[in-house]
Amino acid sequence: MRFIKQISIKMREIIFPADCALCGRTLLTSKEAACGLCEECSKKFPVEGGERCSRCGKPLISETGICINCKKNPEWDFDSAAVIYPYLGRYRELLMAYKFEKHKPLACFLAEKLLQAERLLCNEAKDAVWVPVPPRAGKLKHSFWDQVEVIAQRLEEAGTKVKRCLKRLPSRAQKELGLLERRKNLQGKIIVTKAPPKRIILFDDVFTTGSTLSVCANALKAAGAEKIFGICLFYD
Repeated sequence: MRFIKQISIKMREIIFPADCALCGRTLLTSKEAACGLCEECSKKFPVEGGERCSRCGKPLISETGICINCKKNPEWDFDSAAVIYPYLGRYRELLMAYKFEKHKPLACFLAEKLLQAERLLCNEAKDAVWVPVPPRAGKLKHSFWDQVEVIAQRLEEAGTKVKRCLKRLPSRAQKELGLLERRKNLQGKIIVTKAPPKRIILFDDVFTTGSTLSVCANALKAAGAEKIFGICLFYD
């Protein structure tokens, strides 16, 4: 099966050469075609370490231990989190190319970055089961795809254990709302559809206020999960 997939990619390169989602250069190798980025652009997105907030996982600049936003906000229902890229500049372009321009091969690249970011979490997260944040009800009808689900599929292909055990009932889009409104908007709207694992890495594409991760974590813990760690690709 893997050999057939490699042949298919190679044939696509020959017949329909793909372009880099960011710079537009023709992708010349199977590896480039598989992730949707040329080698030069791929190198611009390392997963950095350094001092990070112990609650939301954002990089710390002048703070110690906990960032200013987390000091102002109430406790989250997830145990800790890690976020990778700020939603600006080339990082914003990467998400826009994937989420809105639908360069789906980027899912492979983003899944790889999520796996690299697992080291930013505590040791308790090791061997946890990955659970995707569910899409807003009706989203598939309008956009015809769920960007987080496609990443979940790439994680599975990489050998990562993924369990889909959450469903989101109809509610307003979170991007339209502020912090308190986001929390209220999702209360009772996230339901657990299957018995959750005891230790979970809950993942999503964007971390804005943390409300979505927190409400999902609350539902999972009420259903029996014990430890929940969040990972998001971008933070706003």
